Amino acid sequence: MQKQLSFHQVLKYTASPIRDILGRVPDNLKGEALEIRIRQGRPLALVTKIGPVFIAPSGSPEMDPLKGYVVTEQDCRLTLQLMTRSSVYMVEDKLVQGFLTLPGGHRVGVAGSGYVENGRLEAVRDLRQLNIRLAREVLDAAAPVLPALVDAEGRFQSTLVISPPGCGKTTLIRDIARQLSWGKVGSWLRHTVAIVDERSEIGAVWDGEPQNDCGPCTDVLDGYPKAEGIAVAMRALAPDVLVTDELGTLEDAAALIEAAAAGITVLASIHGDSWEAVQKRPGGRLLAENRIFRRLVVLSRRKGPGTVEKIEVL
Repeated sequence: MQKQLSFHQVLKYTASPIRDILGRVPDNLKGEALEIRIRQGRPLALVTKIGPVFIAPSGSPEMDPLKGYVVTEQDCRLTLQLMTRSSVYMVEDKLVQGFLTLPGGHRVGVAGSGYVENGRLEAVRDLRQLNIRLAREVLDAAAPVLPALVDAEGRFQSTLVISPPGCGKTTLIRDIARQLSWGKVGSWLRHTVAIVDERSEIGAVWDGEPQNDCGPCTDVLDGYPKAEGIAVAMRALAPDVLVTDELGTLEDAAALIEAAAAGITVLASIHGDSWEAVQKRPGGRLLAENRIFRRLVVLSRRKGPGTVEKIEVL
């Protein structure tokens, strides 16, 4: 039932023809949907664990894309207006990064025609491809791994979550942060947590308020570039634990190393399928050389998103 509510929650941000069609989709498929794909000139589709399902004008699911409702330019334009409250220019920076956040924590991936100036992507126009990723917050997702992430005295240890895309790393670190903030980890009553959420994926902040439960003692720095956000958190928020997602650059790694050197416990994620693979990239190599992590968690999709392949003590 909760999954169907999540599905219906996003329909009001879609143009009328699409909203009406999706409203007629069978309830069981609404509960199974992970994404809603809206692409101009192509069939309306829902993505489930087994792949895309095309939606006919009647709302019936079809495996043949030729039977799906063909999305129009107006569908895309009106949907984007609803999602941005008719103020596309106010979210231009988010669009350049390729996403929007909706109330409830739903995220919309966007694609169109890029405008490049001096080698830098400055704007995106003709946004006619929209991917609505339905928020499915998984409380207690971290329960199976948390006992391995504390030391003998019950103190949470700096942890790196390694995962290919789509394997649940953001879900995991969000729930670890939540449980640290609520005081459900180890021997501490509660931790003060700062989340540097560059792409709004952890907290899914909308109008200044996280849409996901990040805990009562958590500050979310939404939209901050990682290195800058980490520096701000260190200066202004005095966190016990600093959390960030998808480390990528040398600057990201250096900022996290500085936080660890200041005595802050760190929790982060990075793309990869093993610690060895991560270390082949400059940022990963720098993290390994500075030995800031005490625990590694490796995830996969082998048994579905969030499969824990390995927990390693460093």
